[in-house]
Amino acid sequence: MTQDQIVKELESLAANSGITVRYEKGDFEGGFCVLRAERLIVVNKKLPLSKKSSVLAQALAEIGIEEKYLKPAIREFIEDELARIARA
Repeated sequence: MTQDQIVKELESLAANSGITVRYEKGDFEGGFCVLRAERLIVVNKKLPLSKKSSVLAQALAEIGIEEKYLKPAIREFIEDELARIARA
């Protein structure tokens, strides 16, 4: 699966979970937040595609994806990202 496909799948997962994904510019990487009762994942639009997918994966894991059906490649990607972060 390409990075672009992974990002699209993660965006779709967020939308199906009732979470809006917004791409903004600024001095941040991104993550999950609640703004005026709206659940958001904010991602820095200047990040490379691989980092965008990492931010999305971490944010989705934070809100809980255990109960959701995910394509095996997407679940594996999220688990790999979490393991990578844990090692750092």
